[in-house]
Amino acid sequence: MTRRSLISSGGPWELRGGYSRAVAQGDGCWVAGTTDAGPDGVSQHPGDAGAQARASWAIVAQALADAGFALEDVVRTRMYVTDPADADPVVAVHGELFRDIRPAATLLVVARLIHPSLLVEVEADARRS
Repeated sequence: MTRRSLISSGGPWELRGGYSRAVAQGDGCWVAGTTDAGPDGVSQHPGDAGAQARASWAIVAQALADAGFALEDVVRTRMYVTDPADADPVVAVHGELFRDIRPAATLLVVARLIHPSLLVEVEADARRS
């Protein structure tokens, strides 16, 4: 049986909600929905969807690295925005990070995230070849 690694970022909801920032097992790593929330659960970049996306992807990249993976291993991403007008800056950040990697990607508009200051949430699935 392959070892299962649980990765924590110390985010405010991980322990309370009983989940891990990322789970790595075998050649796969799954990173949970990630925002730029600080320890108080509030966005560190209120009102700036692009900055929230950039900060969220940095947390994802760190979780992947902690599990022994890299952005280059990402095969699927999901992006959630609360306002369709934020799609452009969020997609632009995704394009900067994943231009040459080109994972399968989805962008969804949702009614709301867990705190009103949070405009963006992202997820990633990675697989080593």
